[in-house]
Order: sequence, then structure tokens, then C-alpha cells
Amino acid sequence: MTRRNTDPFQAIADTHRREILMLLTDKKLSINSLADNFDISRPAVSKHIKVLYEAGFIQISEEGRERYCELNPAGFDEVKQWITYFEQFWKEKLQSLENLLNQRNKK
Repeated sequence: MTRRNTDPFQAIADTHRREILMLLTDKKLSINSLADNFDISRPAVSKHIKVLYEAGFIQISEEGRERYCELNPAGFDEVKQWITYFEQFWKEKLQSLENLLNQRNKK
């Protein structure tokens, strides 16, 4: 389930949250395992995880006493669409520039 209580761009604006996402690219990790990678308090890591969860980037599941985080691929759709839009925008602008330069060179 994708949650959208938090703007995804605000969620990835923080370096700790981006690092959490990078750590989760290999496998799902417990919140404690994630926290071990940072020099900040466990409650601070938990707050970052909550933001990522509310933005839809991660899913949290419980296995026994542990809570595990894993990436939610659908959570990246909004960011991907935004990037794709601007990628196409710049491709078109650069193609227009190339066409203009080619016309000038022919003259």
C-alpha cells in the first residue's frame, strides 16, 4: 500500500533518509539494523523511517519482535514521473538547439 501523507520530495531532501533508502536497496532490514549505520539516536532514525513510510517509499512489516523495512517500488512513482517529464523537456530543448546549429552550419 502506498501512503502519501508526506511530500516525497521533502522526504528525500534529508541525507539520512536518502542513506536509509540506499541501505534498503540490497535487502530488507530491521529498524535496529538500520539504526546501527548512523551516529544519531535510534529515536531519530525511527522518525526518519516514519517520514519515508508516510511518503510511501518503504513498507514496514513485523516478524516476531522485530520490525523490518523494505523498499516500496510504487512509492517512487511520483518522483520518477517528475524526473521523466523534465528529462523529456530537456531532450526536446537540446534537439531543437542541435537542429538550429545544423541549419546554421549548412548556410
